Amino acid sequence: QMQVRAIMNAAADHMAEDGEPRPRIMIPLIGSIKEFENQALMIKKEAEETKAKREMDIPYEIGTMIEVPRATLISDKIAAAVDPADGKPLCQFFSYGTNDLTQMTMGISRDDSSVFIPKYMEKGIFVDDPFNKIDEEGVGFLVQKSADAGRSVNPNLSLSVCGEQGGEPQSIRFFDKVGLDYVSCSPFRVPIARLACGQVAAKHYVEDHMKERTSHNEHADDHVRMGNIFHRLHLDKVPMWPFGHHRAPAKPSSHAERKKTR
Repeated sequence: QMQVRAIMNAAADHMAEDGEPRPRIMIPLIGSIKEFENQALMIKKEAEETKAKREMDIPYEIGTMIEVPRATLISDKIAAAVDPADGKPLCQFFSYGTNDLTQMTMGISRDDSSVFIPKYMEKGIFVDDPFNKIDEEGVGFLVQKSADAGRSVNPNLSLSVCGEQGGEPQSIRFFDKVGLDYVSCSPFRVPIARLACGQVAAKHYVEDHMKERTSHNEHADDHVRMGNIFHRLHLDKVPMWPFGHHRAPAKPSSHAERKKTR
């Protein structure tokens, strides 16, 4: 409650200085719908009381960190949760906490993984460090399942990732394929994340432009020029994802930009 009041009052102070704050208050480590509803209703109550006291219409969103495997299996219920008092949705966004989700899905501790993961990779048990690159077959499957389930009941649900994998190029391409809106990572990874997101955005542009040209039966030299652009951007080495329309690319952000509350 204290954290919510602090966030909302800070937002009100910023608005008083002609700022445009948009706090997103995130509930971590939820594992059941009742747990989410309990915390979301508390957050909403405190936020609305602060708005009334400050006499300001402070915009805010409530969401959750999906980092417990059980939460990925009930994502449709979480995304569909509503306030029984007014029938309005309680959940506006999911952020996938891939560090903890990897730990709990694979049953390994991130704290001491550096001791044995190199040996696992040397023996061919692991191809990559799962705390650096997303385990698409296991952890990635849960993210995909959760994203599909959440958006099936709430098409406007914002989806993002928060974890070290959010700054790794191949993982970023996977998250784009899944349909996530943006990635969040450690500050030192942001330059690499920006480059990877830019490559994904350029790839979508090239693919969409080539499809448009093809549909209008344009000259073959147009395709040659677009193919050359594709090659110069090194996008010919990026796996082809089955998108039929242009989407906004994933955007990188820093851990420092996010707020958490219990």
